[in-house]
Amino acid sequence: MAKAAPKPGTVNPLVADLVPAFLARRRDDLAALRAAVSSGELEPARVLGHRLAGSAPGYGFPEMGKLGRDIESAALRRDARALEKAADALEAMLGKHAPARAERPRLRVALLEDDPDQLALERRWLEAAGHICHGFTRSAELLAAIGRESFDVYVLDWMVPDLSGEAVLEWIRQKLPQRVPVMFATARDEEAEIVEILSLGADDYLVKPLRHGEFVARVEALGRRQAAAAGARGEKVGPYAIDTGSRTVKLDGRPVELTPRLYEIARILFEKRETLVSRGYLYEQVWGRALESGTRTVDTHVSRLRRALELDGRHGWRLTSIYQHGYRLEPASA
Repeated sequence: MAKAAPKPGTVNPLVADLVPAFLARRRDDLAALRAAVSSGELEPARVLGHRLAGSAPGYGFPEMGKLGRDIESAALRRDARALEKAADALEAMLGKHAPARAERPRLRVALLEDDPDQLALERRWLEAAGHICHGFTRSAELLAAIGRESFDVYVLDWMVPDLSGEAVLEWIRQKLPQRVPVMFATARDEEAEIVEILSLGADDYLVKPLRHGEFVARVEALGRRQAAAAGARGEKVGPYAIDTGSRTVKLDGRPVELTPRLYEIARILFEKRETLVSRGYLYEQVWGRALESGTRTVDTHVSRLRRALELDGRHGWRLTSIYQHGYRLEPASA
């Protein structure tokens, strides 16, 4: 009896966590395909199609593999119209298989690990799952970054040469006004040590060697827990109401017209109110890439949001700029 064909996106568990990264690369391919059609240089389109035909079925996307063959054939025929239709079809497929943001939010993770190889491995796993990682091999580097940046989850090694992960945990719990999830990933496996770290305020503990799927799942579970708490916290703030379903913000019951990016900035600032939110955090979460040196994009959008929501203190809340760091939404009385 013949086996049923796998559903799109159904893959071997060994590569399941790589699917988000695969789809992200295909979005880059989509832009390259449209650029090739526009310029008339179709050899890149042929190579792209050949690569897609070979790789997509292994990730559970046989229809995308067939589309890759169609792209390769159209490029060889120099059929620009067929390539345009193929680009539209690829865009539709990517939209269909894109994970819902509410189901799998993009996390900004700080990794403290003094072994460069282990740090690279953890970073690769998390980035393949669609998250943004900042790696540190020394505790002092991480503590300096915490002073100017914002993170959703911290993953700490215990034995770090300059300052132990235990001391970093205590610093985080004492200095940060809002509780941020902290997980330890370390070779220390004594029960008494695990109990000690959890009693000091760690939220989770994994013993090395780490297992790929479990590591990513544990980090994401901490992120979901934090996002759920923040979402509930940010739904109603004074005269402001944030509706995550319709992605709108209301002021005194009146919907305020916001672009998708302005809404996303507003949601983050209200969820993290009374806490410094760095420009880098906003840029990575809203624009999906690292903050570019010298850009004023974040400042321009925040200025528009301040005007649109009248966050100048008249309604009890003020959006304040923190020089060289970011922004803080705080009560006007502060």
